Amino acid sequence: MTSQVITSDDILLKLCHSVSHVLSSTTSSPISHAAMIQSINKTCLKPDLGCFSIFDGGFSGLVVINFSAKAAIEIYQAYMKQMGMPESDLAFSHTSDEVADIMGELMNQILGDFIVKMNKELQTSINQSQPKMLTINKELTISIDTNLDEAVARRVAFKTAEHHIFYLEFAMDKTEFIKLTEFEQDEEHDPDALLAQHSPGGSASWAKSVNQAVVVDDDADDLMKELGI
Repeated sequence: MTSQVITSDDILLKLCHSVSHVLSSTTSSPISHAAMIQSINKTCLKPDLGCFSIFDGGFSGLVVINFSAKAAIEIYQAYMKQMGMPESDLAFSHTSDEVADIMGELMNQILGDFIVKMNKELQTSINQSQPKMLTINKELTISIDTNLDEAVARRVAFKTAEHHIFYLEFAMDKTEFIKLTEFEQDEEHDPDALLAQHSPGGSASWAKSVNQAVVVDDDADDLMKELGI
């Protein structure tokens, strides 16, 4: 039997599918990703709304999603309308706390979906930190203060139904998973239970380790204070 090899870029593709699936299903509008990925040297938080989370376990990495103001508002409003919120009650500025809260929750759902896939398809276990969603007006370099094994970094563009663009940036170990024998994938888990399990609210020590592991550039004092680091 020929061994099946899953690479870091295959894992990135699964993350892209989680982003598209969760945002499309929660907003009832198509969210698609580009067929091409870009190799980058560093991961950055960029205006107007940036979100990041780190994960570790079977492999370690950092996920960053940078939304333009228009993309964030489109996704937020579509999500809230699906939840039954009248348009008159919606926020119209990406700087609203409500927009940041909702986008952070959607990021949490994306990572929860991704973790389910990793646990099932790769027979490994990873944990995530609580996503941090920030309104920013300048680019900030962000990295993990740990030794990634031959780190690879990638950027992928996404497009909303109204053709607004946002970007996923992803850094992780350069790794391979090699399937030696056939196996049955585990049964589906309750998504809400999984999200609760991987929420940092259930692990104070994990949240503390995240604050210690995230490093931003020297010109980010306000960001550091906002994160409580």
